[in-house]
Amino acid sequence: MGDRRSVLVLTNSYDVTADRVLRLLSERRIPVVRLDPGTDLHATASLTATYRPGEQQGVLRTASRELDINRVRSVWVRRPSPYTGPPGLREQDRRFAAQQASWGAGGILASLPEARFVNHPWHNRAAEFKPSQLSTAQRCGFLLPDTVITNDPEEAREFVASRPGGAVYKPLWNTPYRVNGQPHSVWVREVRRAEITDAVSVCPHMFQAKVDKAFDVRVTAVGDRLFGVRIDSPDVDWRYRQELMTCASVEVPETVARAVATYLTELRLIYGAFDFAVAASGDWYFLECNPNGQWAWQPTETTTAVALALADQLEKGPDT
Repeated sequence: MGDRRSVLVLTNSYDVTADRVLRLLSERRIPVVRLDPGTDLHATASLTATYRPGEQQGVLRTASRELDINRVRSVWVRRPSPYTGPPGLREQDRRFAAQQASWGAGGILASLPEARFVNHPWHNRAAEFKPSQLSTAQRCGFLLPDTVITNDPEEAREFVASRPGGAVYKPLWNTPYRVNGQPHSVWVREVRRAEITDAVSVCPHMFQAKVDKAFDVRVTAVGDRLFGVRIDSPDVDWRYRQELMTCASVEVPETVARAVATYLTELRLIYGAFDFAVAASGDWYFLECNPNGQWAWQPTETTTAVALALADQLEKGPDT
């Protein structure tokens, strides 16, 4: 019957994007176990690991499966919930339980022997830091917009004032934020010198030269397979009003493809969602790489191709 080792999918119960890949694995008769460790492990699931000289054993039990952790073919770290601890506990006890789960269960799930990770959670985390992305992109040969990250208001003012084509502000992390009790997103937006106040000193802020772009591009990388989508939007940040954007497949230049491959290798990633601003000159400027970016919003043919590529990686299992 071949290799019957399971694919372990770490994601929340509302993740319909994961279902696309899970259906493909089911059609290929690849066993799949789905787990949301941040919630399931204090509800319907348990996880045990045992370490002895020369031996590591363990078992994951869910409401419908029992999995030997030595028999995991691949782990897809998709969109698991954060570790928040069981509801009903006092705040201090819940915080303690959440931290223990993160370091304990999270550590076990990140250390499964002979499993292929897409991507490894520790590599994901390291690759999420914007300064690391920019530094790595620079080494890999990407073009970058001039960028400053600073908590010095005067440095920020001088940088913005010296950009003849204008400048934009970008948050360094998508931190949950509320205005009048309502969720509020901080989008990429143009910024002028007069808008920069001394409040910049509270924390680092990221400012970039505005690219005179003709359009945006999302390149979804799965191993050595690249899927490029051109995005036309009236906004600086196309995510702001996605209902107004249009998408179409686009060819990825060979120079960009080589830089993407080098970037993935440097940060030890199999999957990456790369965003570019393409200037009127035709130059592709690297903006960021989300190591766990969404992909099912793209045109149907691209979404289908990405799902197939992910299924191939998960079926493949660890490199031999």
